[in-house]
Amino acid sequence: MTAARIALVTGANQGLGLAFAAGLAARLGPADQVLLTGRNAQRVADAAATVATAPDTKSQVAGRVLDVTDADAVARLAAELRESHGGVDIVVSNAVARLTPDRPQAEQADEFIDVANGGTHAVLRSFAPVLRPGGRLIVVASSLGTLGQLAPPLRALFDDVSLDQVEAAVESWRAAIHAGTAQELGWSPWLNVPSKVAQVAAVRAVAAQRRATDLADGTLLAAICPGLVDTPLSRPWFDDFSQAQTPEQAARPVLDLVMSDRIDPATYGELNRCGQVLPWHDGTPHHAQDQTLTA
Repeated sequence: MTAARIALVTGANQGLGLAFAAGLAARLGPADQVLLTGRNAQRVADAAATVATAPDTKSQVAGRVLDVTDADAVARLAAELRESHGGVDIVVSNAVARLTPDRPQAEQADEFIDVANGGTHAVLRSFAPVLRPGGRLIVVASSLGTLGQLAPPLRALFDDVSLDQVEAAVESWRAAIHAGTAQELGWSPWLNVPSKVAQVAAVRAVAAQRRATDLADGTLLAAICPGLVDTPLSRPWFDDFSQAQTPEQAARPVLDLVMSDRIDPATYGELNRCGQVLPWHDGTPHHAQDQTLTA
């Protein structure tokens, strides 16, 4: 008998995260469980109820309050699932803080970095070790996460480094934002650029340590770019949504990757978009004059 599978999605109250949770609940079996997580207890409960009662849902669904900025809380949940279930099978790290164009991005930096980067680091540190053989750990990033998006002097901070070094680079960037020196040091004024590069660098750092073992037992650790998705988080930043996907459309290829029985070694530890690997060193730096990114 196949053991029941455990899937966990962070930032699953709405938008893309909710679509991931719903898609997993539709594709997994009656003995399997999807843990839908977020910071707000009522929103978590409402979202879990929505997914649990959806016509396509086949698996068990439970809501869990989880603040990914609390590394200890993330570690406790991972330890709990290891103790109760022997680990986890699917983890989708999707939590992100909202950025709004009506405030300077520097004023929003701490929460954004804490969630997008601190949360990614916490999930990688605590859940990668409890992935069962054949498991999947996916970090939702974007095409902005290639190293070439950074100014050349900053690239060495994230290229072929450890997770500790990625964390140190993120804190160096944060300190420069608070000191008012970030732009003169070459950091993009749009928080998404360094943040996404750091997310992918974190995935690559952990993957470099696990590659041989993971590929041998069919485990996948990767970053994904879902493309432009029509959500409340993206609406304030783009004028043209004619080519945008719904959350359900954007989740579909990611879920195909997660549920695939076969892992292409080329995708392991890399940033993937629609089945294609985005080369790590590609990209063009974003500067202060890129007004479309600093609205």
